[in-house]
Amino acid sequence: MIRHLLTRLLPLLGSAALLFAATVPVSAADKPVRVAFLYVDPVGDSGWSYQHDLARRELERVLGAKVKTTFVENIPATADAERVIRQLAASGNDMIFTTSFGYMEPTLRVAKLFPKVKFGHATGFKTAANMVNYESRFYEGAYLLGVLAGKLTKSNTLGFVGSFPIPEVIRNINAYTLGARSVNPRIKTKVIWVDTWYDPGKERQAAEALIAQGADVMCQNTDSPAIVQVAETRGVQACGWDSDMSKYGPKAQYAANTTNWADYYIGEVNKAIAGTWTGGRSTVWGLKEKMVVVTTPNKAVPADVVKLFEERKQAIIDGKLHPFTGPLKDNTGVVKVPAGATLTHDQLRAINWYVEGIDGSIPK
Repeated sequence: MIRHLLTRLLPLLGSAALLFAATVPVSAADKPVRVAFLYVDPVGDSGWSYQHDLARRELERVLGAKVKTTFVENIPATADAERVIRQLAASGNDMIFTTSFGYMEPTLRVAKLFPKVKFGHATGFKTAANMVNYESRFYEGAYLLGVLAGKLTKSNTLGFVGSFPIPEVIRNINAYTLGARSVNPRIKTKVIWVDTWYDPGKERQAAEALIAQGADVMCQNTDSPAIVQVAETRGVQACGWDSDMSKYGPKAQYAANTTNWADYYIGEVNKAIAGTWTGGRSTVWGLKEKMVVVTTPNKAVPADVVKLFEERKQAIIDGKLHPFTGPLKDNTGVVKVPAGATLTHDQLRAINWYVEGIDGSIPK
């Protein structure tokens, strides 16, 4: 009798167990980490935001079901940025990466409102209990582009299109010039500021103006390929910036200074999954850590110049060469870094002067 009763009850008990299991919430460990990215430009197919988005896609590929990502593009660093960051935090994201310098203060304010959300801010210098910052030593690649430019120029006039006169950009212009003058002390760098990260029209006009001033090799700290496109049509040379832009100027692009953010993002999300993520940190990676990647120079670059480029690159990786080691003067002749001294990272974060060889003054 008992056996018959059990035989009838077991299927029912099994069904009840399945029903109970279906209604139990999935543990936090089983849920994917929700990660959001905020971009200052359209993603497009080249430039700063494109490189961050490539890293986001690689993050999804590597971690699979462990992560779920989203992004918002083309958000200027204005009051609107804070609203978008707040919305991303309120909508259930576990981690938020804000990928432009101008997002620093908005990110900090929102981080204080959402202490359980993990925030990462690119290229800034402020942190909090639930906020880290991260940046590349992009000036290392800029220095190497300058080495190439100093050897390639025939007019001894280099052009540089700058976005905003902030330390991040100033140190790249300086490093580019230092690299060029290390192989050709006669060069001068002319700078045009466009006060935007991304505006192909303004960037194009700036490139044309620099060519009119005699520049035959150009570089940029802006995000569109417009400068490379102008160089291609005008028969001069230019660098790719943040990503490889050679498809826009196969003859013009002599090399590109690019960024690989994937390893950093994967590492941060893995820390969140493992429960080891902590705030208040700063991460600065460069050529050695493969966050800064300079593409192989164009085939038109002479072999001896490529050899010099590779030697300088390896010296930076090995810690034998730092672009900002003295003696260094500013462009008024004042010694800023004595012989044997090297600017610290904190000093580079605050740099507000041009090195010797750059025409003009920094806008206030």
